[in-house]
Amino acid sequence: MPNTKSAARRVRNSARKNLQNRSVKSKLRRLEKEFRAAVTAGKKDEAAKLLPGVHSAFDKAVKTGAVPRPTANRKKSRLAVSLK
Repeated sequence: MPNTKSAARRVRNSARKNLQNRSVKSKLRRLEKEFRAAVTAGKKDEAAKLLPGVHSAFDKAVKTGAVPRPTANRKKSRLAVSLK
């Protein structure tokens, strides 16, 4: 239990931010899974259409702080390589 008002406020903020970050990461996993499914199924044209959306989602996640920049860059690079 928090001992001060500021600690209680930090607990509330942390819980809210945790929920938001979980939502963003879940969306990223779903998009990445859809892209990888398209690539493994051999649907290159469909995967090529999905790739910009995945990149955009990772960039937005970095902007909000849900994902570290190096992680997003690594994943974006690996997804692009898997398309080729």
